[in-house]
Amino acid sequence: YAALCCCLDLDLHLAMAAAVHLHLHLHLHHHYLLRPPPRRAMCLFSSPWRSLPHRSGRLRSSLPAPTCHIAVAGTDESESEFVVVTFYKLVPVEDPRADVAAHLHFLQGRDIDIHGRIYMNEQGINAQYSGPRKDAMAYADWLRRDPRFSDILVQISPALSGHAFPRLKLRYKQSLVQLEGGTCHLPLVEPSMRASPLTPSEWKAKLEARKRLEIEAAGDVSEHRKLLLLDVRNDYEWDIGHFEGAKRPNVDCFRSTSFGLSEQEMDSTDPLHGVDKENTDILMYCTGGIRCDVYSTVLREKGFGNLYTLKGGVSNYLKSEGSAEWVGNLFVFDDRLSLPPAKFAEEGGGADDGSSRWLGRCYVCGSEVEELRHRNCASIDCNRLYLCCGGCLEELRGCCCSECIGAPRLRPLLPGHQRYDKWHLYRDVVSTISI
Repeated sequence: YAALCCCLDLDLHLAMAAAVHLHLHLHLHHHYLLRPPPRRAMCLFSSPWRSLPHRSGRLRSSLPAPTCHIAVAGTDESESEFVVVTFYKLVPVEDPRADVAAHLHFLQGRDIDIHGRIYMNEQGINAQYSGPRKDAMAYADWLRRDPRFSDILVQISPALSGHAFPRLKLRYKQSLVQLEGGTCHLPLVEPSMRASPLTPSEWKAKLEARKRLEIEAAGDVSEHRKLLLLDVRNDYEWDIGHFEGAKRPNVDCFRSTSFGLSEQEMDSTDPLHGVDKENTDILMYCTGGIRCDVYSTVLREKGFGNLYTLKGGVSNYLKSEGSAEWVGNLFVFDDRLSLPPAKFAEEGGGADDGSSRWLGRCYVCGSEVEELRHRNCASIDCNRLYLCCGGCLEELRGCCCSECIGAPRLRPLLPGHQRYDKWHLYRDVVSTISI
């Protein structure tokens, strides 16, 4: 009997130990899955999120980004809710490094909680960041006290679940947006060298006029002025939403954009090749406006005179005009990845009128994908952003193609549309499973 009790007692202790081990394993696994992931390089597809070397003077938060909104006692709920703020301004900056230091001093001195990317150089500023509304707007309001940035267009959208960025990067950067050959030589700070900005209502009127011209010119295109709609984004952005009539861009990274630069006699991949520069109005649009402003200076130097951009980009249009002329969602470069038009109407207060029901296509099999949200390939050496149906997702274990399944550095398939974290958090787990 005593021996039996000892055996039972030993079994009980072993069972308890196993339960504790399982709890720790599940806790760590849960931690890996739910940590908000940082942006990283898309090795094969040149993602706009690039791994950057450490530089002094960069402000980083030592705390992980919150995963949910927590109301603070005694604080107005609207001030504590998380929002995403974006703005840019192309303007001469005499000493951008001194400005960066001043911005860091302000944020550190006020203990302001914002995460994101804020870049400055001699040609201006480009910022996308998240934080509690009170903190996010405190920084924007402080910036607007500077006469150089007093008229800056500050755009706000809901953050959905805490910070939309893993940390804050505020630093000097040689180019505010990445473009082959850089942007230092471009006349970005000269308004006359950029395209003419159109308000959202003016843009909508142009799109409606474009439809009428297409109908009127159906029988005789030579006698009518033309309107060309140019999507100055990446192909994967177009896949989940775009203006009606806009062609899919032929690049997977804005850096490689080459519209209007072809030297070939015939080039079907360039929508501006052979265009009548005198009688064609070119309407350019992107997410927030800066890519169009930058690239319009390239086209100006190539002799394109009738250039128009959408002021504030698609995000400003959706806020002002709703989803008229727009189909699908808007791709955003943060943890949210995709937002329906209704999220921009009065900062999320508007109702979805159904016009955003755009069906994307699975990059693997071509079937319809109802949820317009990309995911990264499980192979860290690919990391491609792609749309995928449920069947292909399971069959390829989160990879974008069969070739990536055998990749040496393969991350686990994450449920839903969670974002991957750094490789070292998966490396040991993956190695153990492989053994």
